[in-house]
Amino acid sequence: MEFTVKQIAALLGGTVDGNESLKISQLSKIEEGKEGSISFLANQKYEPFLYTTAASAVIVSKDFLPRQPVQATLIFVDNSYSAFTILLEQVNRLQRGDKVGVEQPSFIADSTRTGEYIYRGAFSYIGEHCVIGHNVKIHPQAYIGNNVTIGDNTVIHTGARIIDNTVIGKNCVVKANAVIGSEGFGFAPEADGSYRAIPQLGNVIIEDNVSIGANTTIDCATVGSTIIRQGVKLDNLIQVAHNVEIGKNTVIAAQCGIAGSTKIGENCVIGGQTGITGHIVVANRTKIGGRTGLMNSVKKEGLSFSGMPAFDVKGNLRSSVIFQRLPTLEKRVDQLEKKLNKQ
Repeated sequence: MEFTVKQIAALLGGTVDGNESLKISQLSKIEEGKEGSISFLANQKYEPFLYTTAASAVIVSKDFLPRQPVQATLIFVDNSYSAFTILLEQVNRLQRGDKVGVEQPSFIADSTRTGEYIYRGAFSYIGEHCVIGHNVKIHPQAYIGNNVTIGDNTVIHTGARIIDNTVIGKNCVVKANAVIGSEGFGFAPEADGSYRAIPQLGNVIIEDNVSIGANTTIDCATVGSTIIRQGVKLDNLIQVAHNVEIGKNTVIAAQCGIAGSTKIGENCVIGGQTGITGHIVVANRTKIGGRTGLMNSVKKEGLSFSGMPAFDVKGNLRSSVIFQRLPTLEKRVDQLEKKLNKQ
């Protein structure tokens, strides 16, 4: 891979301040830049590296004003983070290539229909009555059950399991070892103290432009559907229980658990290791800090929460300060009690 700064700027819709004929052959962190590499500056705490980096070019946002001389050529764009992401996608596409064809051994049922430019990796399995769109990539050892629908340009990575009746939209990514459509945790208590398994007869619907992280599990509904709306991004190691609905463009970090029948709104941001109880509703644009325990519905949009149990961020911070002062407060109470006892 080798491009000029001018070509990269054209791809990103940016303008160049410096030598636009420089050759770029690799990407780098700004603090590890070297000649021939390109980096970016989005977080201002990394700004000092801009003045010392050996990278040939750096992508910056249009509103950035250098406070010192910069040796690297600068590419000014609307949003440096988004622009570098576009560049990463382009490089990844070139390095990976668009695989097409069938590797053997692999299996596909005669009743399944596929579009054009399909890739099926070795040891992949596709069951009965599936509909697979154009340019779908199914990597080695992936499993696709019966009656599954997968939209155009979706990628199913190595070892992923797509269970019966799942519907996946266009331009989705299901990463390694994710499990979509497995049975949820449903058991009915019996009079003798035992538990009877409740059949899980629903499915999972994943709309367009969704990313599912590695080792994430999304359970099928008991009846009806577990639904992941358009543009949702799920990190690795997330548990989504039966009949959950996640609104469009919501992002959820790793190791979160969402209990059954909870409805999460649009454009929410949920930090890692958060637990959300079942049968509640979370309003649009809710922000939940990492390691939060949310046990009640959130009805007002745009609020932020943290803590265990969850309450508003400012209140949680105030409580944390008081908690840190408890040893001192306890000591003062003891001293006051001793004085009172002497009187």
